[in-house]
Amino acid sequence: MFAIAAAAVFGFALLLDLLNTDLGAPDLFNWNTLVLIGLLCLALYLAGVGRGGTGGGGGRWYRGRRPGRG
Repeated sequence: MFAIAAAAVFGFALLLDLLNTDLGAPDLFNWNTLVLIGLLCLALYLAGVGRGGTGGGGGRWYRGRRPGRG
């Protein structure tokens, strides 16, 4: 989730840079601020925040035969 948000922020920053605009708020939407927000989202993604659960109640999932079942 955070990786998608980081990609969206980086894309928005690139669009603002290519169009050479600041949307009327140069202190809020400048290139450096958007890059820092994107890097923060990317760092949170790499740290494991927002990955979600395993989706099934937290039990163990085995592929094939379970160990110790003969």
